[in-house]
Amino acid sequence: MIFYEAYNACNICPHECGVNRNKGEKGICGATSLQHISSICIHKGEEPVINGERGICNVFFSHCNLSCIYCQNHQISQHHSPIEEILTTEDVVNKIVPLLKKGIRAVGFVSPSHMAIQVIDIIEHLWHLGYKPVTVWNSNAYDKVETLRMLEPYIDVYLPDFKYSNDTIALNMSGIKNYVATALAAIKEMYYQKGNTLQLNSKNEIERGLIIRHLVLPNHIENSLNVLDIIEQEISPRVALSLMSQYYPPENLTLPHEISRKIKFNEYNNVIQYMHELGMNKGWIQDFESTDFYKPNFNKEHPFE
Repeated sequence: MIFYEAYNACNICPHECGVNRNKGEKGICGATSLQHISSICIHKGEEPVINGERGICNVFFSHCNLSCIYCQNHQISQHHSPIEEILTTEDVVNKIVPLLKKGIRAVGFVSPSHMAIQVIDIIEHLWHLGYKPVTVWNSNAYDKVETLRMLEPYIDVYLPDFKYSNDTIALNMSGIKNYVATALAAIKEMYYQKGNTLQLNSKNEIERGLIIRHLVLPNHIENSLNVLDIIEQEISPRVALSLMSQYYPPENLTLPHEISRKIKFNEYNNVIQYMHELGMNKGWIQDFESTDFYKPNFNKEHPFE
């Protein structure tokens, strides 16, 4: 497949490491050009328009192009010992197709920023077999604009997480120096491709669009308020938002004291109120008690059960 040539000197994400992933070399993301898969499963914990009636088939890639110290999926993202299988594209598709046959209508690619070529390969294989699921790009927003333009014919729904409004916080929390400008440019490209309007079918299930996620962190409410300001001023107050309260401090990670607890109700409520003050009323908030429902265990065949 011609797209894999991009991995001869990888420039697929903003790091532009230049390593030859086709020869097994690994850059900052820790992945080669193979299919690094941690789980392929039905997930019912997404936004209602993405879940639909039966959930979404999520493909969880291992490794990541960020190094978030609080990663909620740390079992699969950390480079030293991720839970993963190294599969062929045919193997991946053979795991997806039975779920589509059960009536699952969408396929989501989780943490895909370093695996864009593999995503295209999976989608083209599904198309070749006659399957046209709604495709969802669920990323950390540390995406390269040129890569997103390459993805445009393949991705129906963008679901980026706009994490930070401040590069100092991004460096401390995710080990990245230029997150804000990079993520903003990426989400602007997603917005250019999909616009404000969520295209839904008769069952209120999404077929095309952009939903921006933001995870509220404890003791970082100002960061969240400023993220909302950036979205409102730089993108659109009418874009769909998903404001998440599900943060929890993973037990196996050593975290600074400031993020070593769940968020408090008043922290989350303050962000909600500010979102409404800005007139940003399209999207979703979570039940505050939702934290306990979003603790995956990727050692299990069904991580969210």
